Amino acid sequence: MGELEPTAFVVDGDMQVHRSVRRLMESVRLRVETYTTTQAFFEARDPARPGCLILEVRMRWMSGIDLFHRLRAEGDRIPVIFLTQHGDVPMAVEAMREGAFHFLQKPFNEQYLLDQTHAAIAQDLRRRREEAERRSASARFESLSAREQEILSEVIAGRTNKTMARQFGVTVKTVEFHRSNIMKKVGAENVAELVCLLLRSGWDKRISQVAEHR
Repeated sequence: MGELEPTAFVVDGDMQVHRSVRRLMESVRLRVETYTTTQAFFEARDPARPGCLILEVRMRWMSGIDLFHRLRAEGDRIPVIFLTQHGDVPMAVEAMREGAFHFLQKPFNEQYLLDQTHAAIAQDLRRRREEAERRSASARFESLSAREQEILSEVIAGRTNKTMARQFGVTVKTVEFHRSNIMKKVGAENVAELVCLLLRSGWDKRISQVAEHR
């Protein structure tokens, strides 16, 4: 799997934490990388790499909370588990509201940290898979011609082939031809599947715009 292997990224200035977490993760054959500063992690970070970030709150150069905000501002949605002995309830609540995966205090329960790490990585892999499926579906809708997009908007609206033929001034066979092409290009077996793909891809909004501008 190389560089795309899910990884637990640990950012903490305490070398003892590095050794402890590394030993824990490697005990279940989970890839782990450790960083002593937020700057080192930020400069090395590749958003294409899946995994989760185990992050101390109090760090030099840029705090863990600031790093979390910086990553989100740049569109990096890696799940973040804050692991600290300096946190408090208000800080934990705010971090969770802003999308942190979890907020744990030191000393940590090893099995619980391991369980949360696995859960965070599973979430990240699921999100990446869904985004890949969305991009794939969107590309297929993108391949439709302007007329096919118009036909698609009418199909989604429940129009019959005869109605569409009258509307566009073509024969029913021409409408059927376009519908068949749409199904082949998109990879749908029926209208229900077509609608699901449309919603998954985000193209439902664009199809609505096509209908509005006719």
